[in-house]
Amino acid sequence: MATPPVLRASEDSSLSGGMRRLFRVLEVIEAVGNKLPHSFWLFWILSAILAVVSALLAAGGVEVTPPGETEAVSVQSMLSGEGAAMVFGTALENFASFAPLPIIVSVIIGVAVAERSGVLATLLRITIERLPATWVTFSVAFAGMISHVMFDAAFIVLLPLAALAFRSVGRSPVLGILVAFGSISAGYNASPLVTPSDAILSSLSTEAARIVDPEYVVSPLGNYFWAIASSIVLSITITLVVELALAKRADLQADVDALEDDGARLSVSSRERRALLTSFAVLAVYVLVIVAALVPEGSPLRGEDGGLVQSVVMKNIAVFIGLGFVLLGVVYGRMVGEFTSLRDVPEAMAGGLRTLAPVLVLFFAISQFLAYFKWTGIGTVIAVNGAGWLQTAGMPPLLLFILAILLISVMNIIITSGSAMWSLLAPILIPMFMYLSIPPETTQLVYRIADSCTNAITPMSAYFVLALGMVQQYRKSAGIGTVVSFTLPLAMSMLAVWTVLFVVWYLLGLPIGPGVSIR
Repeated sequence: MATPPVLRASEDSSLSGGMRRLFRVLEVIEAVGNKLPHSFWLFWILSAILAVVSALLAAGGVEVTPPGETEAVSVQSMLSGEGAAMVFGTALENFASFAPLPIIVSVIIGVAVAERSGVLATLLRITIERLPATWVTFSVAFAGMISHVMFDAAFIVLLPLAALAFRSVGRSPVLGILVAFGSISAGYNASPLVTPSDAILSSLSTEAARIVDPEYVVSPLGNYFWAIASSIVLSITITLVVELALAKRADLQADVDALEDDGARLSVSSRERRALLTSFAVLAVYVLVIVAALVPEGSPLRGEDGGLVQSVVMKNIAVFIGLGFVLLGVVYGRMVGEFTSLRDVPEAMAGGLRTLAPVLVLFFAISQFLAYFKWTGIGTVIAVNGAGWLQTAGMPPLLLFILAILLISVMNIIITSGSAMWSLLAPILIPMFMYLSIPPETTQLVYRIADSCTNAITPMSAYFVLALGMVQQYRKSAGIGTVVSFTLPLAMSMLAVWTVLFVVWYLLGLPIGPGVSIR
C-alpha cells in the first residue's frame, strides 16, 4: 500500500489564509536555504569570489586613506605571485593564530567537565523545581537562558525536563517543550552566565577590530552586563506572551501520555543539593581569590598601566572561565560519584573536544577566508567608504542599528550558524562602525540580538526538527505549522522587546560589560 503524502503546513486547511501564506514563504526560504552549500564549502567559494574581486579592484588601482592615517591602503590581488605566496605560505599560520581557536577550546574543555559531572543539568532542574507551580513558565524560560552555557546540548537536556515540569503541575507538556525551545533558540545570546558563544563571537570581533586597531581586544565579557539584564527581561517577555495568549490555544494540549524521555528526572536529591552548594561555594572562593589577587596596586595580574580592564585576568578571561567550570565539575562530580578518579576529568575534556570537531573544521575554512580578506585590503576599503557614506547620509547610529537588526534577522533564517554569519559580517560592520567612533562591543551586541530571535522560526535548524519530534511524542498531529505558529509570535515579541531594551540602554549610555561603554 502506498504511503500517503505528508501534508505541508501551507496546505493545512485548518489554518487561516494569512498563516498559510506565511508558511509558504517559510517553505520557499527553506528550499533556498537547503540549496546552499555546507558552511565549510561556502567559505571556500567566497574565497574564490574574493580572489576575482581583488584582482579587478587591484587592476583598477582602488585605494583609500583611513581616517587619522597618512598612508593609503591599496587593494592587493590574490591572483598574483604575492597572492599565491600568501595563500599557500600562511595557511598553517592562519589557522594556528586564529583567535577563536584557543579561546573556544579553553572554555569548552571546562564546560565539558561541568556537563559530564551533571552539575549543569542539576542546576537547570533545581531552577525549575524551586519556584512555585504558578511560576513554571518563567522558571523554564529562565532555565533556558542559563542552559546556553551548555552550547547546543541545551536543547537535548532542557526540552524533556520542561515537558516534565509542565506535566508535574498539571499543564500540557507540549507547552513546556515549546517554551523551552523558544527560550533557548530565540534568546540564544542572552544568559546570566558566560557561554561558549561569548568566546566565539568576541574572538571573531577581535579579528575584525584589528583591521582598524591592531591591538584591540574584545573580551568574552564585553556584553556581560547586557546579557544578564537581557536574560531576565526576555524571560519575563516569554512568560507574559505565553500566559496571556499562547497558553490559551487548545491545540497545544497533549493527546498522548508519552514516557519520560531517557529517565529524565525533575526532582533533585539531597545528595545532589549538597554537591551543588559545595561546588558553587568552591567556585565562589575561586572568584574571591582572583579578585583578591587583583586588589593590590602592584599586582602582577594587573595591566601594564596598573588598570584592571587590560589586566592578565581580563585578557585571558577564557582560561579563568574554563578553570572555573573545571572546578565546578570536579567538586560536584566527586561528590555525586560521577567522577571516581582523576582520569575521568581529561576523558570528559576529550569528550567535549569531540563535540567541537565540526566547529574546528569550519574554523579552518573561516580562518583562511578572514586572512585573505584582511590581506587584500578590501575590508578597509569597504569600511572607510561605508563610514564616509553613512556620515554623508547623516543617519543617526540608532537608526543604523535598528536597520542592521532587521536585515540580519532575515539573513539568520537562511544562515543558521551564528559564528559563520558573524565571520562574514564582522570584518565589514565592526571596522565601518569603528570609523564612526562606535565600539566593536556595541556592534557585536546588535548582531547578537538579530542572530537570536529568528532561530526559533526557521525549519532549517536541526533543533527545530528536534523540538517538533519531542512535541509529536505528546501530540501526534503536530507539524511544522504547530511549532512555527507558537514560536513566531514569541520570537517577534522578543525581538521587539530586546530592540527597545537596546535603545533605552543606548540612550542612557549604560555600560554593557566591565569597562565597556555602549557609545
